[in-house]
Amino acid sequence: MNAQDSLYRRLLAWLFLPLLGLGALMLVQAYLGARDTADRAFDRLLEASSLAIAEQVKWQDEKLWLDLAPAALEMLATDAQERVFYALYNAQGDFITGNADLPGLNAGEKRSLYYDDVTWNGQRLRVGVRETRLEGWSQRERFEVRVAHTREGREHLTRSLFQGSLVRIAIMVLLAACILVLTIRSALSPLTRLRRAIRERDPRTLAPLELDLPRELAELRETLNDLLARMRRVRANQERFIGDASHQLRTPLAGLSARAELALRQENPRLWRDALQAMQTTSASTARLAVQLLSMTRLNNPEASPELVPLDLNQVARTATLGALGACHRDGIDLGVETPDEATCVDGVGWQLEECLVNLIDNARRYGASQITVRVLADPPTLEVEDNGPGIAPDLRLMVLRPFFRGQDSGEGSGLGLAIVDSIARAHHARLSLHDARNGHGLRVAMRFMGDRS
Repeated sequence: MNAQDSLYRRLLAWLFLPLLGLGALMLVQAYLGARDTADRAFDRLLEASSLAIAEQVKWQDEKLWLDLAPAALEMLATDAQERVFYALYNAQGDFITGNADLPGLNAGEKRSLYYDDVTWNGQRLRVGVRETRLEGWSQRERFEVRVAHTREGREHLTRSLFQGSLVRIAIMVLLAACILVLTIRSALSPLTRLRRAIRERDPRTLAPLELDLPRELAELRETLNDLLARMRRVRANQERFIGDASHQLRTPLAGLSARAELALRQENPRLWRDALQAMQTTSASTARLAVQLLSMTRLNNPEASPELVPLDLNQVARTATLGALGACHRDGIDLGVETPDEATCVDGVGWQLEECLVNLIDNARRYGASQITVRVLADPPTLEVEDNGPGIAPDLRLMVLRPFFRGQDSGEGSGLGLAIVDSIARAHHARLSLHDARNGHGLRVAMRFMGDRS
């Protein structure tokens, strides 16, 4: 069925089809019943006529003799003008008298009266055969009376009875169709109210729907309300994130403006140079913050989530370490990588995992670490970044995963690095955890992948 069809049309189609099928079965049953009734009625006439003829059979001059009264055949005549036939046969099957030499019937089991449809001389006849005997005290000769008529009367009566049933069935079907249409309209009216309520809502509001609906549609209403509640939470998070981001960007931009204004008031070139160096440091930090904000926005957009593909964590770790090696070398930081001999494969996005490691390395570098190790574990597949810096207190390890939260005021961080790492971990169905370094001094960040590939 076309997807553009309405639910109302679908219900009508699927309910009318069984109704039409039922109506067709009723018509067939009505016709069969009318034909059976007509056959029984005319068979009774054949029975009465054969009995009337049998009562007129006598034994005269050493043979069977029949003086047939006209009334015996008149009772078979109807307005349909069918043709009537009769015949008398002796016990040996010889034709004695009658207006037609009618064919005999195979009785099967022994019965005194039986019927059948035959074709005789190009005519379809209903034949009734009565086997009986004379009831005189001196003669008990057996004989057979055959009575037949054409089927015009039966067919006329069948049509009359069927037409009467047809009118009643048509009225019943029409009444059922009207009730069906009204019932579907009534049943779908709550859905119409729900559709109108959704269509008339202000697109800026995410308030829950308040409608009195049947149970099935109430479940749909609650599902929509759950979706609206999640959208409210997402919007609240986005508004909070935008507020924090604007605050984080406003501070360095205001500092740049203030330093530029202060430098313009000075006449000493050395002061100008100091101001330019400070502005360069602030602009670099602001640019890094802008890049991290863009990363957070891209990671939190479900429509832009790339497909996870098989990749080797060893290669990801080596690539990320190589990319951060230059900055760490300039700061005198010992950066190394440890990987197993065999490939460690997971489903993931290469650039996201590399960005995750780069953020962890950059955080460790900015917060005073002198030694950083990127490590890959095979069972279960895990990425680790361990440093010998000041570490993070256990009671702050969950809070630092929030955007713009920094465990300490010192350092050049923006509070987005670990939040980005946490978003990447959740996108990869991995578990992110923060621990003390293995030697007890520093921080170890581990990303354990739950859906590993062999």
